[in-house]
Amino acid sequence: MLYDIWTVFWRDWVVLKRRLTKFILSRMVAPMLYLVAFGWGLGRSIQVESGTYLDFLVPGILALNSMNISFNSITPVHAERIYHKSLEEYIIAPIWPDAFVIGKVLAAVLRGLISSAIIVVLALAFGAHFTLTPLFLLVLVLNCIIFAEIGFIAAMKIRTYEEMSQVNTYILLPMSFLCGTFFSTQALPDLLRYFIELLPLTHTSYLLRGIGSGSEIALGSVVVLLLYALLGFVAGSRSFRQLNR
Repeated sequence: MLYDIWTVFWRDWVVLKRRLTKFILSRMVAPMLYLVAFGWGLGRSIQVESGTYLDFLVPGILALNSMNISFNSITPVHAERIYHKSLEEYIIAPIWPDAFVIGKVLAAVLRGLISSAIIVVLALAFGAHFTLTPLFLLVLVLNCIIFAEIGFIAAMKIRTYEEMSQVNTYILLPMSFLCGTFFSTQALPDLLRYFIELLPLTHTSYLLRGIGSGSEIALGSVVVLLLYALLGFVAGSRSFRQLNR
């Protein structure tokens, strides 16, 4: 099983390694814009209880960025299934079906972590203050896993490329702005806030912010992320097995 997972993962790593410089440079653009616009620009006029707005902002950017990168790293699977018809190579290959799911998710997690490392370096260069701990990294990895799994499920279920882009519009885009990334969910109306606080990105944003600032963290949120990751794997594995039939 481990060899099967490594085989799928290694294929994606070879592709990424050939484009690594371009990948790193392209992933620096959006974080720098966020840090300049919100951290230096708007952030100078905003006061938060935990310190500067830049310190408040960086964990949210990490949560947001890892979500987008992990999800979008899986979208080529949709093209392989619908347009290139190359997914059949994995279907007929003598590998464990779940190994394909795990390998693809791990490859997306790697991209998410590389992009997050770029943000950490840029944030420190901009003067942000936060603490990196093993739990901080665990939460970041869980967030990458969850949204890579969501991307995989979408890639298995959605029929057209246009519909795939609608997942970004109707699911990822609202979460990007409402799930505690740029402001606290306490500012939202109660009914909307209760719904927003059920979403995984909200738990990631608050956990990263709490761990990074050394505040007390809610271990319940870690459990919620673990449950999302488990359910995502089960759903993704089932979707791929149904395609395999």
